[in-house]
Order: sequence, then C-alpha cells, then structure tokens
Amino acid sequence: MTRSTVERVVRDPRFERLVPAEAELVRLRDGALWAEGPVYLPDDDAIAWSDVRSNVVHRWSAADGASDLYRPSDFANGHTLDRSGLILACEQGRRRIARYERDGARTTVVDRYQGARLNSPNDVIVASDGAIWFTDPPYGILDDSEGYKADSELGGCFVFRFNPSGGALTVASDDLVHPNGLALSPDETTLYVSDTSAARIEGGNHHILAFDVVDGRRLASPRVFTVIEPGWPDGLRVDVEGNVWTSAGDGIHVLDAAGGELGRIILPQTASNCTFGGPDGRRLFITATSALWSIDVGIRGAVTPWVVER
Repeated sequence: MTRSTVERVVRDPRFERLVPAEAELVRLRDGALWAEGPVYLPDDDAIAWSDVRSNVVHRWSAADGASDLYRPSDFANGHTLDRSGLILACEQGRRRIARYERDGARTTVVDRYQGARLNSPNDVIVASDGAIWFTDPPYGILDDSEGYKADSELGGCFVFRFNPSGGALTVASDDLVHPNGLALSPDETTLYVSDTSAARIEGGNHHILAFDVVDGRRLASPRVFTVIEPGWPDGLRVDVEGNVWTSAGDGIHVLDAAGGELGRIILPQTASNCTFGGPDGRRLFITATSALWSIDVGIRGAVTPWVVER
C-alpha cells in the first residue's frame, strides 16, 4: 500500500469541497492486467473488483488484505449489488449477468434476448424498483483476451433493462455504438451511459449520453452529456448532489449535472471505473489499468437507499 497527496486539476471552485487539496490517494493493490468493475460490500467494509484479462475477481479489505474471490471468473467485468445485497456480475466469458450466491455458487440471471445470446455484458446497475440495467458491447467476443471470440447473435450493441420479477428483458437503447459504463441520477430520472467505441474503432465515440428515464422503464431524449479528453469515459458513478464521476485517460473527471467540468483527480494510469464506498459513503475506489486505488472525498455517493438501510 502506497500513499501520496492527490494531484488535482481544479476547473471550478466547487471542486475544492469535493476533493480537498490535502486528500490522500492510496494505492491498495497492484499487479493487474486490466483492473475493472469495483463494487463496495457494506457488510464487510470490503471492495470486490475484476482483473478482466487475468480472468479473476479480487476482494480487498483493510482487515483481511487482498484475496481472490473467483479464479477463474469467466472474464467478469462490471459488478453491482442487487436488492438483497448479493453481487451481480457481468461475465463476458459466459455472456451473461450472473449472481454470486451466499454459498459461493454463481447462477445465471439473464443470458439471452429473444433466444439469442448476449454479446458480453460489461457494466450493470440496479434501480430502486429492482430493475437491472446493463450494457452489452462486443468486447468479450472480439478476441480471446477478455472472453472468447465469437460472432454477435444480436447484430448490435444495446442498453438493456431486465425485470427480475417477471423475467422480461427489453432493449432500452440502441443509440450507442459500444455502450459501456452507466449510472442513474439520485432521483433516477436520468440515465448516463458512456460510449467507448473510440477505444476499438477509428473515429469512434468517447462521450457520455444522458437519457430521460420515463416511468422507470423507458429511455427518451438521448443527448451528449460530455465528451471526454484525453482517452474515453468507461465506468462512472454519481454522488448525492448529482455530480458525475467518470473514468478518463488521465484519471477521474468530475462534472456537475449540467455537464460542466468541476475538476479532475489525476492518476499515473488510465482509469477504467470507480465506485463510492466506506462506512460513510465518502470513499472513492478507483480501478486504473494495473491498480486499485482509494481516496476519501468530501461527498457521499448516491448509494441506492436499500443498500445503506437494509
């Protein structure tokens, strides 16, 4: 574990409260090929995250240090918690959303749309009504580095909404080339989704789209929320005030709800994802290329109420 004072870029005075100048950046673990998908586990004060290309999911806590949670992990990428506190995982190798059961088993939540296999689910969130929203780009089927090379059975890449109570899977959006990270605003009226097609396609996108969420089920009015430079937006999270914290080529960029940049947390590696955690919700965990980082910030993440109250 290594510690250093955070390097910041301040674009707006409001950033001073969100990431104070004296904040300490801590490297908790190193050695990954492509660190991704962090999720905070409140019952254990622990963090689980993926090393996608090493085909493993790790766990870290201050009490226990680092360990393997699943090896192999079926090339798991993004994670979140369901309403019961169990981990949901985007398994690119098995092209499914899986659930980590309390007995250690991994079970399928959803893996097909209208009889066709999903591409390779990448990131996942759960709304307060229990609906599972996830993205399904092609990264796990392009080659064997993050899954198993295969042809798409869907003919496109979509944002999906799954209703676990009824089992219905619907396409929420086909407006992105390679939909990736996603997050809901605190009132769940806006969904943010990153498009990382520039990472694989010359002339591709490196922006975040914002959608209106209609009746908790449908997406409307897609618009460009922000364009990320350098690099591209991958995973993202939202705080209780509606600010968006997104990964980028130089670290984490923080934007207000109107898309204005407030500032940046500078990292020595390309950031892939982030999540809020800690006992008070004010610790930001960041995955960036080979490492897992943490930094105590000045605001809580917009954790869904059932996670903090259960």
